[in-house]
Amino acid sequence: MKNDLDTVEQRPRSVNPATEELLEEFQFQTDAEIEGLLTRAERDQKLWRRTSFGERSRILKSVATRLRAAKSDLAFEITLEMGKPIREAEAEIEKCAWNCDYAAENAEQWLRDEQKQTNASESYVSFLPLGTILAVMPWNFPFWQVFRFSAPSLMAGNAVVLKHAPNVMRCARRIESVFAEAGLPKGVFQNAVVRVSTVGRLLSDSRIAAATVTGSPRAGAAVAEQAGRALKKAVLELGGSDAFIVLADADLDQAVAAAVRGRFANCGQVCLAPKRFILTRPIADAFCRTFVDAVQQLRIGDPQDPVTQIGPMARGDLREELDRQVQSSVRSGARVLAGGAASSGRGYFYPPTVLADVLPSMPVAREETFGPVAALFPVETDEQALELANSSEYGLSANIWTRDIERARGYARQIAAGSVFINGVAASDPRLPIGGVKRSGFGRELAIFGIREFVNVQTVWIGPPK
Repeated sequence: MKNDLDTVEQRPRSVNPATEELLEEFQFQTDAEIEGLLTRAERDQKLWRRTSFGERSRILKSVATRLRAAKSDLAFEITLEMGKPIREAEAEIEKCAWNCDYAAENAEQWLRDEQKQTNASESYVSFLPLGTILAVMPWNFPFWQVFRFSAPSLMAGNAVVLKHAPNVMRCARRIESVFAEAGLPKGVFQNAVVRVSTVGRLLSDSRIAAATVTGSPRAGAAVAEQAGRALKKAVLELGGSDAFIVLADADLDQAVAAAVRGRFANCGQVCLAPKRFILTRPIADAFCRTFVDAVQQLRIGDPQDPVTQIGPMARGDLREELDRQVQSSVRSGARVLAGGAASSGRGYFYPPTVLADVLPSMPVAREETFGPVAALFPVETDEQALELANSSEYGLSANIWTRDIERARGYARQIAAGSVFINGVAASDPRLPIGGVKRSGFGRELAIFGIREFVNVQTVWIGPPK
């Protein structure tokens, strides 16, 4: 996954990726403005942490209501700024509202004191807010990634400083407005329009308690290093090269439909998207034919048109990087079954691409392909499928397709990934934790596991013992 720590530092610019039209430029905040932001965060978080769960819940539910009421308008902003097809953008806003509601309804239960039996007269564990969390967020889900982290964290009593990707500053501004209009104190959620070099400075400031990053391993490592020097916690979700394993007894039609949907949603710019399709030999040829036919029927075009399924990639440099991965793999022997080269004309379009005869050493297998490219790997046995799935440096999620659920349960335990989806497409869900292992990062977001990442797990022991 790519975010603002992966780009050359320059003034934030919002560009319509479908037309390459400059929409707006933004100024970096001055040192005085940053100081004011941190002062407000410290002041208002101290007040916010003392508000009741009922009051926090009321405000977050108001946020959800406002998101739904403005869904069309907010979705249009996403589509205009990063090219997501409008139907997917509307679904993104709805998912943000769902997460706000879910966190509002469950946070008090998740963070209730837990009584423990010890030799004390009473002992219990409390879950207390850490303070202000710095969130370094990517562009591919400009609303969801922010709300995925911030809704539970705000319910825990924390404040948020958002450093969003420079190409989605308009979305960042709208998010800040939604929170403010719902009644959240100004300092509890703020945008920081700052240079990449300022991230380290923010992390070293005593008013920032921890950090969360969604992005590439390089971006995550940079923030983790800075957080480590400041002795502050970081949660990292760093993308992946997820395996989509199709065993011989899988339902072919369902597997193909899921593969197309999973790989090419958001023009393939999804960290959880399946990217390496590992096909056991008895089903490989049939899957390949059906998959390619379905891919070639995808509708490419104006992301504002409701019938469009594949819009542009978010930036020109991202398209260039994807094309480098494809062309390098083709020169190394990969065979193009669909697509295979950048589109001409205006807009950062790249056709849905399918590559066969892919070897593990090729860029489309070894690296994360953050765009509409699928790599096919036939294997002879289930054991080879598992070995190939685990050969990646990444470990975010995986998919297994088979009618034998018990066998799939056993295979799931052998896969090094933060989540495994059996007969389904990997997706984040407010009710389940999301996160990875290996170069996909560490820590979790969502559900009880996510909200407890950014709390002080405090032991209270009361004597004298019984």
